[in-house]
Amino acid sequence: MKTLLNNDQLNITLQRLAHQLVENHLSFKDTAIIGIQPRGIFLSNRIADMVKKITGNNNIDYGKLDITFYRDDVQSRDILVPSDTNIPFSIQGKNVILIDDVLHTGRTIRSAMDALIDFGRPKKVELLVLIDRRFSRELPVQPDYAGQTVDTILTQKVKVYWKEKDGKDEVVLIDKI
Repeated sequence: MKTLLNNDQLNITLQRLAHQLVENHLSFKDTAIIGIQPRGIFLSNRIADMVKKITGNNNIDYGKLDITFYRDDVQSRDILVPSDTNIPFSIQGKNVILIDDVLHTGRTIRSAMDALIDFGRPKKVELLVLIDRRFSRELPVQPDYAGQTVDTILTQKVKVYWKEKDGKDEVVLIDKI
């Protein structure tokens, strides 16, 4: 097991990502942040809070998207327990920033795009991820914002620990045997 981001490094990375969003979207007037359930919301909650503090704008549109029934492997899963989708605003004509913790094959993002379209047609969709596993892509999906890019092999897994769920903030690379 190798630590990719410890607690302090993770916090610095989140601050950088939030500042990049503010730099590119300024007032967030026509921009919404949407976290992908289940684990992307831990990242999106923090990014949305940081953006609100940086901009002084507490009225930024923020939602959570469940993709359970949009996955291409939905038939092969035993028990499906969907998470909540909560998008209490229109995404029609808006810039949408999708947020997830790890970008691996790109299939989760494809599913999120399919689910998102059911809520309207955004003007633009951007992707923010904490970790980009760039050489494992199966679909042509690339992040607009990445906390860290790591080169991994098939026998490795990136695990993101969140204080709210796991009791600590850390990102590690694990060798699966």
